[in-house]
Amino acid sequence: MSKINFQNVHTMIGADATINGPIKLNEGIIIYGNLIGDIETKGPVRIAQSANVEGNIIGSDIRVGGTVTGNIQSSGQVVLGKACELKGDIVYRKLLIEDGAKFEGKCDLIGQED
Repeated sequence: MSKINFQNVHTMIGADATINGPIKLNEGIIIYGNLIGDIETKGPVRIAQSANVEGNIIGSDIRVGGTVTGNIQSSGQVVLGKACELKGDIVYRKLLIEDGAKFEGKCDLIGQED
């Protein structure tokens, strides 16, 4: 199993929280609750198994364990965990889909710059 470094995670949305609106960060975020809106960060993003996100996600490394309805764009690695449900497209540099993950969308590899 591939590991993502979550040392630069400074923000957490708890399991009992519901956030409406976009979130912009410089560091990482872990979501256990509900988010209706986009996430944009230069750091890693983790969507826990209990989480539900309705919006697009932009980050360095992204791990989805819960439910996401929206597109994902990663400058690094995307991991779709065994319990995740993703309805949206993925743009990535490295992709890992665990057995049992549900994914409906298309994948595009980030082009290499010369």
